[in-house]
Amino acid sequence: MSDTVSFGYEDVTPEEKTARVGGVFTNVASRYDLMNDAMSAGMHRLWKDRFVRRLNPRPGEQVLDMAGGTGDIAFRIADRGATVTVADINPAMLEVGMERAAKRGYDGLVWTEANAEVLTFPDRFFDAYTIAFGIRNVTDIPAALREAHRVLRRGGRFFCLEFSTTLWPGFKEVYDAYSHKLVPKLGQMLAQDADSYRYLIESIRRFPDMPTFEGMIRDAGFTATRVEPMLGGLVAIHSGWKI
Repeated sequence: MSDTVSFGYEDVTPEEKTARVGGVFTNVASRYDLMNDAMSAGMHRLWKDRFVRRLNPRPGEQVLDMAGGTGDIAFRIADRGATVTVADINPAMLEVGMERAAKRGYDGLVWTEANAEVLTFPDRFFDAYTIAFGIRNVTDIPAALREAHRVLRRGGRFFCLEFSTTLWPGFKEVYDAYSHKLVPKLGQMLAQDADSYRYLIESIRRFPDMPTFEGMIRDAGFTATRVEPMLGGLVAIHSGWKI
């Protein structure tokens, strides 16, 4: 790992990124889902539905939902009958998720505070590992991918939903203008926090493109890797298998 990593458009020490990302999600936790709806015009719900369909969780499976925070992915997986462990490094996000689960009647989920880079789960424990809109906020992404591979059983599958770079001509320019100019204003209006949402947009711009990230997944030991772009690559589902 290099001496510096990206925090939005800044280069900072790994320790500083971990601390500052923690601050961002503590600040936005209570309004996180409201802002997701506002920023994506509700489309994040469709992306997450598609993501879980591709995962195809089954009754009796053990699934680790990393960076699961507010429970959006975990609830969808639990509806399919799988047993879900929701892990997140940020206790404020977990608190929101547990409150939402209680209101919706999801009493079978396991909630745990965990760092994706150094998981405490045993080797070969889970049938599937999911992470949605969380991997770009991890300080040491290769370490997190190696940990995902370690905790999966042979035949286990890795699924990641993340923003990327759209390849559609014209749409990229429109989205860039929208995200950089309007999203921080939405953050200020709805969550009283423009800076955190400015970071979230900048972090998308610094995240590796689809082929590069797929290569990182292969380097962690996964095989049969696949990328499924949506909106020309604005969002992508990355997957791989442990054999």
